[in-house]
Amino acid sequence: MKLSIVIPVYNEKKTILEVLERVRNTNFTKEIIIVDDCSTDGTREVLSNLPTSEEFKVILQRHNMGKGAALRKGFQAVTGDIVVVQDADLEYDPADYTVLIQPILANKADVVYGSRFLGGPHRVLLFWHSVGNTVLTLMSNMMTDLNLTDMETCYKVFRTDVLKKLNLRENRFGFEPEFTAKVAKTRCRIYEVPISYSGRDYTEGKKIGWKDGVAAFYFILKYRFFN
Repeated sequence: MKLSIVIPVYNEKKTILEVLERVRNTNFTKEIIIVDDCSTDGTREVLSNLPTSEEFKVILQRHNMGKGAALRKGFQAVTGDIVVVQDADLEYDPADYTVLIQPILANKADVVYGSRFLGGPHRVLLFWHSVGNTVLTLMSNMMTDLNLTDMETCYKVFRTDVLKKLNLRENRFGFEPEFTAKVAKTRCRIYEVPISYSGRDYTEGKKIGWKDGVAAFYFILKYRFFN
């Protein structure tokens, strides 16, 4: 069993090396696919200077296109059995991989969401951001007939063969509602597990904003009624 860990990166010079170290320290056979989305803060140079390793695949996007586009590029390079989406900002802990993949290994699930709202340890932060997540998840659930608690979570883990059933298109944070809507239509088995969460605020580099929340509403409706 081999994990393909896909890490989209944009302007994360301060955190990327620690994230990679944490991922490398997980006790799995794995490949680490890093897609730099045309960073401008020196992240690109850090990745270019990584020591040669069979574990790492570094892909440099020619233009900044967004998280969804970076993930699609990374998915094209996947050779493992299970795909893990990992952010590069230290909010999500690779130590949770064991919990995340367990339902798949037990042949109970095809897709697993790591939920920040199921009781795992988390930093107390940004009330209105959590309200936004709750509202978007509720809206998504109404359109997909799922009962997720955290649609917008980074940690989405799935069998590689699930990718073959999905035609993903969105370039930015629309990836989250698009992926959820299309996975729901496949009728595959979906699980949620609690994860730890060390959120950051905007002074620490958080990128998603209210405009992305408004866009998420559009994508939820788009993939329910028009696609």
